[in-house]
Amino acid sequence: MNFIAKPARLVSTSANFDAEFNARLHWSADTDSDIEARVASILADVRQRGDAAVLDYTQRFDRLQADTMAALELTQAELQAAFNAITPAQRSALQAAAERVRAYHQRQLQACGLSWHYRDEDGSLLGQKVTPLDRVGIYVPGGKAAYPSSVLMNAIPAQVAGVGEIIMVVPTPDGHKNLLVLAAAHVAGVSRVFTIGGAQAVAALAYGTPIIPAVDKITGPGNAYVAAAKRRVFGTVGIDMIAGPSEILVLADGSTPPDWVAMDLFSQAEHDELAQSILLCPDAAYIEQVQAAIDRLLPEMPRAEIIAKSLNGRGALIHTRSMQEACDISNRIAPEHLEIASAEPHRWEPLLKHAGAIFLGAYTSESLGDYCAGPNHVLPTSGTARFSSPLGVYDFQKRSSLIEVSEQGAQTLGRIAVELATGEGLQAHARAAQMRLR
Repeated sequence: MNFIAKPARLVSTSANFDAEFNARLHWSADTDSDIEARVASILADVRQRGDAAVLDYTQRFDRLQADTMAALELTQAELQAAFNAITPAQRSALQAAAERVRAYHQRQLQACGLSWHYRDEDGSLLGQKVTPLDRVGIYVPGGKAAYPSSVLMNAIPAQVAGVGEIIMVVPTPDGHKNLLVLAAAHVAGVSRVFTIGGAQAVAALAYGTPIIPAVDKITGPGNAYVAAAKRRVFGTVGIDMIAGPSEILVLADGSTPPDWVAMDLFSQAEHDELAQSILLCPDAAYIEQVQAAIDRLLPEMPRAEIIAKSLNGRGALIHTRSMQEACDISNRIAPEHLEIASAEPHRWEPLLKHAGAIFLGAYTSESLGDYCAGPNHVLPTSGTARFSSPLGVYDFQKRSSLIEVSEQGAQTLGRIAVELATGEGLQAHARAAQMRLR
């Protein structure tokens, strides 16, 4: 079957550009009320019945029979066996990707994840103590697709941060276990793995059961039920983010082969019909070349139907006045993945303020970042890159303030505190500081 992909063609000089542009960007993160109601019921059931409820839902949704939760936990020997069972090329690729991801996050730890302190002129010590979370849960999707790369991206920064225990959950419908996912868990040093998924897995991680220990934070992507469950358990545990459909924005000056750009647009469109792929370019002739490449390459793609629906529904090829305007529009979008397909990527990068990850130059395809470049591929979506960051070591740490006031410091700070506390009408606060004054 031949599928046709015609992304919207927009021109920034058009009088209707803003309205057309905003309509193309719109995506609602609101979940269906029926999903919310079902998720609330599942969470309450798991909180009340624990393992029994998780087993019931696993049988119902994943068609996986088990008498005990222990039967759904994989041993380290099974993870090692999965690693041994994959091909030598797959083992090499997993290990090389893991090494790069670990090296990047170790540098991140050195840059932002260390404790520090100083003493002021009165001899008081002030600082920050950074400590890792005790236990985290990582959710790895299963079923329609398997994502060993997500195992590496979630588990390795947690491990580098010093997290004591990493609990992984992954659905295995009909009992089918993906060897690459299990091998990735082995390579990444995951502590325990349970073959459960959905809202019930999120509930088990958040509340704990007799077999599954409660965690401090849950990270990792999932379907609408998983997203709704993460939203509801936030506060009981931390979460990384509520992720929307995947996005790519390509800023092109016309110097990159159009086939490369077309395939980069495909790379996100093939994830999901709701994924978004946008090209911003000041060269109208080049945009035509990219559309021609889309027409020519689409029939070769195994996921052509999904790509076509994504590009037709949410894709756009936008003709801009200049590369500077393209950068301005990019900042309005705040995309998850941002490629600068330019002969001068470092000329434009300083103008870009909001993006989950920025890929510089024609040879830096987004897919390299997804798998093996090193930086994390768990990125903010739906414009949240305006205020959010990629998953990193800092997501698996917490910071405590350190304050040690010297006797001399108490004289200076005490008078300030007395004045402010009195003004707020909090006399015990004022007295506590006043008692330490000479």
